[in-house]
Amino acid sequence: MNKLHIQILFFLAWLPVLSQTYIIDNTTKEAVPYATVSFGNGQGIFADEDGMFLFTKKLYSDVDSLFISSLGYKNIELHSSKLPDTIYMPQKVDKLDEVFIYAVKNRDYDVETLKPYLDDDYYKCWLPTIESEIAVFFPNKDKLDKQLSQVHFPIALESQDWSKRKRKNAEKKTFSTLFKVNFYSNNDGFPGNPLLFENVVFRVTEKDGDQYDLDVSNHNIFIPKTGIFISIQVLGYTDDNGKLLPNKKYKEIKGRQGLVKIPTNFRPLLPFTDEISYNKTYTKRVFLHNNKWIQFNKASAPNSSLIRQNANNYGMGISFKQFEDE
Repeated sequence: MNKLHIQILFFLAWLPVLSQTYIIDNTTKEAVPYATVSFGNGQGIFADEDGMFLFTKKLYSDVDSLFISSLGYKNIELHSSKLPDTIYMPQKVDKLDEVFIYAVKNRDYDVETLKPYLDDDYYKCWLPTIESEIAVFFPNKDKLDKQLSQVHFPIALESQDWSKRKRKNAEKKTFSTLFKVNFYSNNDGFPGNPLLFENVVFRVTEKDGDQYDLDVSNHNIFIPKTGIFISIQVLGYTDDNGKLLPNKKYKEIKGRQGLVKIPTNFRPLLPFTDEISYNKTYTKRVFLHNNKWIQFNKASAPNSSLIRQNANNYGMGISFKQFEDE
């Protein structure tokens, strides 16, 4: 029995004592999928595709307040002792700073690809944790109309046997992990307003190999003339059908100064590269109140082992349609 199956059985055993709460749109009465449930202390969880999350004071004994947020909705704050079975989220009409209109029908285009940077060096990999979001910047150098068709995510697989990790045919550790992708405008060199008000999620397993190609052509995402930020964040492990499991998102370790919470690392690993000469990767902690994006570099992460190896960029790639200038 592998580690993932053990984790699943452990959390299934908790289900009878957990409180199920559903997050519902106050207007449509439909589920709000993958909403953020922050504990206000740098920790939190995500609702699943049905808007459901599991919470109990036994599991999260030090959590007094929950902050519920989702794109397009007003934030809600609740006391953990008064958590209802259903939370109704009021919609919020976001005012867009700019509206881009692209006339591309019957226009000629070329398909271009910026290839991802693949690497199986475990020591040059980011360990995904539930509170981290990683964004990569793609400039629009010639300012032409470009429509995203695919996003290419490099992943690193781990060998079951560490001594055989350099063998291509070595058996890999199994996992089934759900990720979420966001698209942002460029706001003075940092991720700005969202360009898509839809949830884009995908599941990765060890069977996908060292690269996952996500088709986004049906979302009609155009790269602004000032460039685009594309981010990835882990939501957690899933069952065999892709349903998000109620994984606990941090470990508690007793130290000299009390209980220390360490974020749980999820697989797969995300390889970083030293082959890009400039910094184009940004990170933030999504559960911290008023979280801000920071550029991933020596100034912001001086103690990072990746920075010490000059591996300061996640090697994401994209494919896009480039339309001829009229």
